[in-house]
Amino acid sequence: MKLFVGIDVSSEELEACFMNPEGDTLETLKVENNLYGAEHLRDRIVAMADKLPSSEIHIGLEATSVYSWHPAMYLHEQESLQNRNAKVFTINPKLINKFREAYADLDKTDRIDAWIIADRLRFGRLTTTIVMQERYVALQRLTRMRFHLVHNLTREKQYFLQNLFYKCNAFRTEVDSSVFGHAILEMLSEKYSLDDIAHMEVADLADYLKEKGRNRFPDPENVAKCIQKAARASYRLSKVVEDSIDLVLGASIQAIRSIQSQLKEIDKAIERMLDGMPGAQCLRSIPSIDRVYTAGILAEIGDIERFSDQAAVAKYAGLTWRKHQSGPFEAEDTKRIRSGNRFLRYYLVEAANSVKQREPEFGEYYRKKYREVPKHQHKRALVLTARKLVRLVDALLRNGQLYTPGRKVNTATH
Repeated sequence: MKLFVGIDVSSEELEACFMNPEGDTLETLKVENNLYGAEHLRDRIVAMADKLPSSEIHIGLEATSVYSWHPAMYLHEQESLQNRNAKVFTINPKLINKFREAYADLDKTDRIDAWIIADRLRFGRLTTTIVMQERYVALQRLTRMRFHLVHNLTREKQYFLQNLFYKCNAFRTEVDSSVFGHAILEMLSEKYSLDDIAHMEVADLADYLKEKGRNRFPDPENVAKCIQKAARASYRLSKVVEDSIDLVLGASIQAIRSIQSQLKEIDKAIERMLDGMPGAQCLRSIPSIDRVYTAGILAEIGDIERFSDQAAVAKYAGLTWRKHQSGPFEAEDTKRIRSGNRFLRYYLVEAANSVKQREPEFGEYYRKKYREVPKHQHKRALVLTARKLVRLVDALLRNGQLYTPGRKVNTATH
C-alpha cells in the first residue's frame, strides 16, 4: 500500500494531507515552515507509514521557488523516510491548477490545496520524480546566477549605448571597434570632452589606445582617426548636460565592469564544480558544447535517472509538440507546449545553435527543417534541432559515453 502526502507550502506554514490509495483522507496537520516544523511532519509521516503499513511513500509539494526548496530537500534526505521507500516530488503549479479544475465545487484554501496535491500524487503519471541531489542544486544556483548576470550585462550595455548617443552620436557609425573594449571604456570614463578628443594629436590618442588596450588594437592609429572623426561629427552639448551624461556614463561603465568581474568569479566556481561531476565530460565531448552549456544543461537535468527516457527530458524542457488528431485527420501545424523548464530549454537551444555549426549531422538536419516551411524558418528549425540534441544528451548521460564524430550513438527510447 502507498501513502500519499500532499503539502501546500507558504513562506510561514506547511499544510499537509495524508491520503491512502482509495482517496480517503487519513490525517491533516499544519506545521511551521522551519526545521522544527519539518521534523514534526517527518515524524508524523513515519508514524502513519508504519501504522498502515505502507510499502512506499509519495510526498508532493508545489515548486514554489524558495519556499518549497528547504522542506523538499529536508524530506528527501531523511534516512527514516528513505528506509520506507519515500519519494519527494516537486510539482509544477500549473499541473496542480489544471487538476484542480476537475473539482469546480471546491473552495480555495490551504487545506484543500494540500488535498488536491495528495490526490494528484495518487493519480500518478508525473513527468519527473524526486528532487535533485545537492551537487546539482549547488551547480544550478551558480548557472542561474550566471544567466541573471549575463542578461543584466546586456541590459546595462544597451543603456550605456543610449547615453553614449547623447555624448557622441556619431561614435557607433564611425568607430569600427568594440564600444566595450577596455581602452575605449577608459577613455570615456576619464571624462574627455568631444573637443578634447577632437583636438588631441592622432599619435597621442593612438598611444593612449595602445597602452589602455594592452596592444590589442591591430591598427591603433586608424582607430584613433575614426574616434576623432566621430568626435568632430557629433553634436555638442551644453556644459550642464555634458557633465550629467559623463556621470551617467561613468556609473554605467562601473556597473559593466562589476558584472564582468562577477561573471569571472562565477565561471571559476562553475569550472571547479564541473571537475569530476558525472556527465560533464560526456557533454563536453560534443563539438561546440562548452563549459557554459554543459553546466547549464547538467544543472537543470540533474541525475538523468530522474527521467524515464529522452522524451521525458524533452517534455521537462518544454520541447514537445501537442498532437491534434481526430478520426482520419491529423494536423501538420501543431504548437509547442508552453510549460517546461525555461532555463533548460534556453541552454539546449543555444547549444543546438552552436553544435549545428560544427557537427555535419546536426547542420544538415537544421537546413532540412529550415526548408520545410515558408515562415519562422530559423526559429522552428533551431528548436527542432534542440529536440534532436536532447536524444544525444540523454544517451550520452545515461550510458556514460563520450561523443565520437561518425560513431553511432544509441539514442533509442529507454
